[in-house]
Amino acid sequence: MTLLTVENLSVAFRGKRVVEGVSFAVEKGETVALVGESGSGKSVTALSCLRLLPTAGANPAGRIMLDGTDVLAAPDAELRRLRGGVAGMVFQEPMTSLNPLHSVERQVSEAITLHQPLAGAALRARVIELLRRAGFPKAEDRLGAYPHQLSGGQRQRVMIAAALANDPKLLIADEPTTALDVTIQAQILELLERLKRELGMALLLITHDLNIVKKHADRVVVMKDGRAVEQGKVAEVFASPQHDYTRMLLATEPRGAPAPVADAAPEVMRGDAIQVRFPIRRGLLRRVVAEVRAVDGVTVGVREGETVGLVGESGSGKTTLGLALLRLEESRGAIRFEDRDIQGLARSDLRPLRRRMQIVFQDPFGALSPRMSVGEIVGEGLAVHEPGLTRQQRAATVATALEEVGLQPEMAERYPHEFSGGQRQRIAIARALVLKPRFLVLDEPTSALDVSVQAQVVDLLRGLQEKHRLAYLFISHDLRVVRAMAHRIIVLKDGKVVEEGAAADVVAAPREAYTRALMAAAFDLRAETAPGLRI
Repeated sequence: MTLLTVENLSVAFRGKRVVEGVSFAVEKGETVALVGESGSGKSVTALSCLRLLPTAGANPAGRIMLDGTDVLAAPDAELRRLRGGVAGMVFQEPMTSLNPLHSVERQVSEAITLHQPLAGAALRARVIELLRRAGFPKAEDRLGAYPHQLSGGQRQRVMIAAALANDPKLLIADEPTTALDVTIQAQILELLERLKRELGMALLLITHDLNIVKKHADRVVVMKDGRAVEQGKVAEVFASPQHDYTRMLLATEPRGAPAPVADAAPEVMRGDAIQVRFPIRRGLLRRVVAEVRAVDGVTVGVREGETVGLVGESGSGKTTLGLALLRLEESRGAIRFEDRDIQGLARSDLRPLRRRMQIVFQDPFGALSPRMSVGEIVGEGLAVHEPGLTRQQRAATVATALEEVGLQPEMAERYPHEFSGGQRQRIAIARALVLKPRFLVLDEPTSALDVSVQAQVVDLLRGLQEKHRLAYLFISHDLRVVRAMAHRIIVLKDGKVVEEGAAADVVAAPREAYTRALMAAAFDLRAETAPGLRI
């Protein structure tokens, strides 16, 4: 039985056509994947299926039938029934999709109560059940948490829980495993497979990860420049792609290795026995009843020209450790930067050092101010650390930084929303590099990027490191990218170091069962389930 039919869909924004002549169908219980590079029209096509495009400027044409209803002609009341009741939607970029003023409990509750008359204890129980189904650990302890208090993976699972609130017949998932480590990806995708079997649910999966498509989709639609250039059964398309673009996608992934570290390279950043703890508060008076040991006694050192890869499941403490080393998160333990103790420095004493230790945040769209031009974003640090520069000197320095990351200087006049995901990531890197740092924390710098752009960003970062002898702490859930970037790898679990060593050794011959399971999930090997591994 056909659940969703898309016929000759075309979408234009203010006269510019972004999707043209796309047709495909999704059968009950089937998984269909839309793949293609950023800007290929995947997300616009998915949003059109529930008529979620902005009414101002958007002009969808064609025919979309969902569960027997003509979506493009449906009245508002019928659309409300379809949205959430018949089809759930998991949006890309969870930090911008979740309401920053609403708790986890309220976000999921709203998705339930729009279609079900639940309240009180029954509603809370349903929220906890959904969060657990979506792989959210200790859900009952985090109901009062807000999006900024969650890891990227936890935020994504809140959105998945909300999308599954009413047991939809179709789940439209736009990059549902973006920024999740490989084991949580496996958990989420296994959850979706189980729901498909139990509910007869169909899945329209939008992703740039071809490994996910290969393992979990029945059919694939390849999109380029708003058109469907190839489609068919996954096994047939992957084995014998007919279109040049499909062949390019299948052949592209980050390759190579970083330049070797000089034997005499000094240590730039070091943390010894770092601990970060967060209190758990309950009750009317918000008393502390327990604590989360986000980082528990971790020691790490990074030398000039070296990349240390930090891997582990979402919530393992990777990002928290990076923030602690930069003194952006309160911590215990010794921190030395350029052989100077910075743990006890006051904010005023720390400020002059900030330019030499920078961070590239996860989710570049959320990290770049939409109200500032690219030139203002990149030059903001110069205004703080080099106030003596004239406007012309600052503009010249910004132009140099943009050129160094592969962007044109004239792009300084444009705004973040005018760029693709890969370009926004380059802007974020330029903002860090313009101050000529020695140490960079790179927090998931390739997450949410399609494979061809990932390879470009990896080549860019390796080239910049070799040119400037930068020290990188590279945080990523994508072990294929880590293998191409890192000299050494540290594996974290529950805030503690499970294993560390040379990158080649950890990838090829991991000692611990937990690390072996991570590598198996990442490189499509026969998985070995480690104690405590949630897959």
